[in-house]
Amino acid sequence: MSREAAAGKGPVGVAVIGAGNISKQYLDNLTVFPDLKVHVIADIFEDAAAARAKEYGIPEWGPPELALNHPDVEIIVNLTIPAAHVEVATAAVNAGKHVWTEKPFSLDRESGLGLLKAADAAGIRLGTAPDTFLGAGIQTALRLIQRGDIGTPLTAMTTFQTPGPESWHPNPAFLFQHGAGPLFDMGPYYLTALVQTFGSIRKVAAVGSKAKDVRVIGSGPKAGEKFTVEVPTHVSAMAQFESGASSHSVFSFESPRTRMGFVEITGTEATISLPDPNYFTGDIKLWRAGDEDWTTVPATGPANGRGMGVLDMARALRAGVPHRATGNLAYHVLDTMVSISESVESGTFIDVESSAPTSPALPEDWNPTAATL
Repeated sequence: MSREAAAGKGPVGVAVIGAGNISKQYLDNLTVFPDLKVHVIADIFEDAAAARAKEYGIPEWGPPELALNHPDVEIIVNLTIPAAHVEVATAAVNAGKHVWTEKPFSLDRESGLGLLKAADAAGIRLGTAPDTFLGAGIQTALRLIQRGDIGTPLTAMTTFQTPGPESWHPNPAFLFQHGAGPLFDMGPYYLTALVQTFGSIRKVAAVGSKAKDVRVIGSGPKAGEKFTVEVPTHVSAMAQFESGASSHSVFSFESPRTRMGFVEITGTEATISLPDPNYFTGDIKLWRAGDEDWTTVPATGPANGRGMGVLDMARALRAGVPHRATGNLAYHVLDTMVSISESVESGTFIDVESSAPTSPALPEDWNPTAATL
């Protein structure tokens, strides 16, 4: 570790493990935030890591072990496939590195709890996507709700519907395997926004279906190849929160018509429409009884994109304060999704045992492009 880092000063050293599609969205930001320094990009496919390193001017690349053992790396950004998330995060914890992991946090409760306990015992921070709720869009909406603009929040409806990612994704099979599907792939965005609004989820009920057992890759070098669908591709779920509020959500890869980003929350005084929780900004709309139309409220605050959560974690690490997109929040969302899956299989309500505190608001003047360390 550098002398500055050991003293708690200067940029926080970062390594990225996983050089796939999502790494570009992260590296666009991680390489320009002054409070972060990307030392390494690693992948089991070293040619992919080398290509990303050249693209972004990252000085070192190689296998995951290079990142895990690098003396100047304090945070591992884990962008591997879902099935490898816990394995890579656990290796990082064992190497004494803090970890930011792409969603989902884990694929099951046992491994997720094991990771939480291992990190806690080692004094290691866990952070997990989505960090989209830190963007101007959701943060502005939460400020309006907390200010009382809709009264007491009572209910919510969310919708995510597409034909499925096989038409555009060059390697989509993993998105239809255990730990993915529309629920595990997109659910974290919508459920995290709901938990930030209403608090922890206490029980769920759901139904699910799978329209096709086999799908076909529609683009890229593997176009025309078939793959097996392992999980439900349409899930309709109800949730009840600790406050007594309730929600209904649809997660689907089976709709010819695309409907994405619909999050509508109704309170005692008004209804608010949130921007797409998969993005960092977007207008908010309010409708009050007696209004002829929606009132549009522009989002305010930072909206730099993926990597904001890593930066918040790094600054919090230096300041010795909690970060916002915590492992406990991610585990609660994971626990909820597993419970939804169990409800699909059992046809019964399932209690959600875990809880997660609501994250503190991000200041409107929080500036990712400022050098603060």
